[in-house]
Amino acid sequence: MADYLAVCEEAARAGGEVLLSWVGRFSVREKGPADLVTQADLAAQEAIKNVVLGHFPEHQFVGEEDAGTGLLKAEKCWIVDPLDGTTNYVHQVPHYAVSVALAEHGRPLVGVIFDPVSRECFSAQRGQGAFLNGTRLRTSIATDLMQALVAASFSASVHPDSVEIDQFKAALLRCQAVRRTGSAALNLCYVAAGRFDAFWALSTKAWDVAAGVLLVEEAGGVVTNLAGEAFDIGLPHPVVSATPELHKQFLELLNQAGRS
Repeated sequence: MADYLAVCEEAARAGGEVLLSWVGRFSVREKGPADLVTQADLAAQEAIKNVVLGHFPEHQFVGEEDAGTGLLKAEKCWIVDPLDGTTNYVHQVPHYAVSVALAEHGRPLVGVIFDPVSRECFSAQRGQGAFLNGTRLRTSIATDLMQALVAASFSASVHPDSVEIDQFKAALLRCQAVRRTGSAALNLCYVAAGRFDAFWALSTKAWDVAAGVLLVEEAGGVVTNLAGEAFDIGLPHPVVSATPELHKQFLELLNQAGRS
């Protein structure tokens, strides 16, 4: 798996350099309401694909810009978001990342999330821990929502009656503070690094979270779905917490808000 991780990082860094090279010189089109795609997305994904399939041509590949979700649980499948935080990128907000993971039958084996602006490279290998630029990561020790800094990801177009709005209001009132950063991948990295204490997302896709979920697990965090069941890449809507105690409270809060 060390070879897989090395290629994963090579690919993520290649994608990041492409994104930086396109800053200020791309056009934008909409692929859905408030959901943007640029030439940069497509160019970064192509660079990533060339790296991983150049090393492992027999593997499958699922990327955001040519999604083939039926391959997610193939024997070996690279799951890639070439630009997580597209709206930030378009508006030149320096908070976006490249996410690359290799999964075996839907279970991530290695993952890398690279922030090309800060040069922070988050990496994880199953059973071997999570790291930031070579330094081992651990989640925070938070056990109470009143002391927790929590992050949320919403869909590109949020309906006024969405359960996500109710959950956000509940978290805002119960937690120390809530953040919506625009990058699910970096939210997961920040939980793994102990910067955020919890994170939830009901509208993410597999490529948004595949690498980040592995990072959180390898840093000692808890990842389930909203029902408290094991995370499934085929239904990629994670509820993430730093500690089991915090996770119990967080699930209760989100589920109560969903029933209100």
